[in-house]
Amino acid sequence: MLPRSRTLPPRIHESVTDENRDMRKYLQVETRPKSQEEIEAGIPPGYSKCFDDDGRLKRTGTMWTASSHIITAVIGSGVLSLSWAIGQLGWIAGPTVMILFAFVIFYTSCLLSECYRTGDSVTGRRNYTYMDAVRSNLGGAKVKICGTIQYINLFGVAIGYTIAASTSMMAIQRSNCFRANNDEGLCPVQGNIYMIMFGVAQILFSQIPDFSQVSWLSIVAAVMSFTYSSVGLGLGVAKTAENKKFGGSLMGISIGAMTKSGIVTPTQKIWRNLSALGDIAFAYSYSIILIEIQDTLKSPPAENKTMKKATLLSIIVTTVFYLLCGCMGYAAFGDNVPGNLLTGFGFYNPYWLLDIANLAIVVHLVGAYQVYCQPLFAFVEKWTTDKWPNSEFLTHEYEVRIPLLGSIKLNFFRMIWRTVFVITTTVISMLMPFFSDVVGILGAFGFWPLTVYFPVEMYIVHKKIKKWSTRWIAMQLLSFMCLVVSVAAAFGSVAEMVLDLKSYKPFKVTAT
Repeated sequence: MLPRSRTLPPRIHESVTDENRDMRKYLQVETRPKSQEEIEAGIPPGYSKCFDDDGRLKRTGTMWTASSHIITAVIGSGVLSLSWAIGQLGWIAGPTVMILFAFVIFYTSCLLSECYRTGDSVTGRRNYTYMDAVRSNLGGAKVKICGTIQYINLFGVAIGYTIAASTSMMAIQRSNCFRANNDEGLCPVQGNIYMIMFGVAQILFSQIPDFSQVSWLSIVAAVMSFTYSSVGLGLGVAKTAENKKFGGSLMGISIGAMTKSGIVTPTQKIWRNLSALGDIAFAYSYSIILIEIQDTLKSPPAENKTMKKATLLSIIVTTVFYLLCGCMGYAAFGDNVPGNLLTGFGFYNPYWLLDIANLAIVVHLVGAYQVYCQPLFAFVEKWTTDKWPNSEFLTHEYEVRIPLLGSIKLNFFRMIWRTVFVITTTVISMLMPFFSDVVGILGAFGFWPLTVYFPVEMYIVHKKIKKWSTRWIAMQLLSFMCLVVSVAAAFGSVAEMVLDLKSYKPFKVTAT
């Protein structure tokens, strides 16, 4: 008889066992009766040290790893543009809107975390992805609608991060060039080479098999996000101290004000306010990967409890950083607040600190790219293996030993398709370097359905909330209000894209 390890499938989630069979018997995992200590701790029956209740290898995620994933996803380079958003809305509306959206995101994230398991929150069937949760609770055409919106958004985010990373790398080159030549006109910068460099790095990191194995990269990215956010905050405080006053006004940049981009017209004021509203709303959004993050958590305690703690911690941390960076940036520059704090300080001292901050942005975006793309990778690979389960090209893994790094497992299909994906996002970024506006549009349409509508509707079904009850009406009202914000932000993003089209040149990613 062969040793037990040789009779197991190479990858547990690719096994083709009958769903009606006892998974533990198939995997030959022996369970033991619970001790009194385990009963008091709430450990479920049939507990195994090696496998979870669904037969998969034991999950090891904690509140801290989940928080790092969330912070990596939420605190993107967009934090540096929040001072511009507060500048459009003013000292009253800006911070107020930011805090309101923090509460909304926390609330809807808690609703969504309850939908990770169908039925009982401890022993119910797991939903591994956002689409699985929608399929389990709502079903029908809503599953395809949800999947389409989610994965288009993830694809758009990958493109936006490629552009953002190249922008930071260009900023480093420009600052060093200006320091050497003391003439901004002598420092034109081409961004295509930096997009290619970022793409090459993503091809390598994309070979990480799944979400559970990117925790270390996510933690590094989270540290980097705090690094450049702190630099932006520090520069804002220093500039405010130098001015010896707080800039800005209660109602924000007024009509007729002279800014670096010209005089603000009534139409521009409207579009700017809508765009600012969208910037703040989408700065918090990470619901499209929440279920995937929750699926990495170990239990007990129940995954929804750990996820709520991680969400609360992450939202508090990000909101404090958002308020500090946004408010101090607006206080430092007033009506001339830049779209990005680091590029706004641009060519001022200390150069070395700005270079460190922009380098931290690049490192952060490398990790954030993976956090957002891993769910998309997993979806495509699961679909193909389900469709062709006997294909060795799709399922077989080869162990490759790398000196000093140990061994890694490679799969030909994963290697080829993920490489093609990264190349595609890189080429589109080079072709349309203003694609971040298009990402804004995708995000605007994705914010309401993915962050609010589906979590609310799934929770109503999950908890069997009666129609027209007080709670049902309150949740529907919240959903409608967020829909209005999402549509308004979409109009603002469209207006910004129209302006970019006027100076559009394919494959010309420059900064002068």
